[in-house]
Amino acid sequence: QARLVESGGGLVQTGGSLRLSCAVSDSLFGDNVVGWYRQAPGNQREMVATIRGDSTRYADSVKGRFTISRDNVKKAVYLQMNSLKLEDTAVYYCGTYYLGDTYWGQGTQVTVSS
Repeated sequence: QARLVESGGGLVQTGGSLRLSCAVSDSLFGDNVVGWYRQAPGNQREMVATIRGDSTRYADSVKGRFTISRDNVKKAVYLQMNSLKLEDTAVYYCGTYYLGDTYWGQGTQVTVSS
C-alpha cells in the first residue's frame, strides 16, 4: 500500500528543536522527490524542504535552521528543525509525486509557543 506516515510533531518553545520523521512505503521510496510541506490556518500549503538522492532544496524562510535527510535502509525522510519561530507553527505534511500521482501523509502538528 502506498503511504507516508509522519511523526514527531509537538509543542515547543521559540528557539527549540524538533525532529519530524516520515516513514515511506516501499512502493513510494525510490528515485523520486520526497518533501516536507506545511500549512498554517488560513494559509496555503507551502514547500518547506525537498530531497532527491543527495540533492536538497529549502524554502528561504527555513534555510540555515532546518535540515532534510533520508535513510535509504529505513525508508524514511527526516526534518530536523532548529531555532524554531512562532511562524513555524503549522501542520507539517510529508509528500511525494510518483508515477503521476501525488501522495500525502496525514500530517503532524507543530506548535511553537513564546
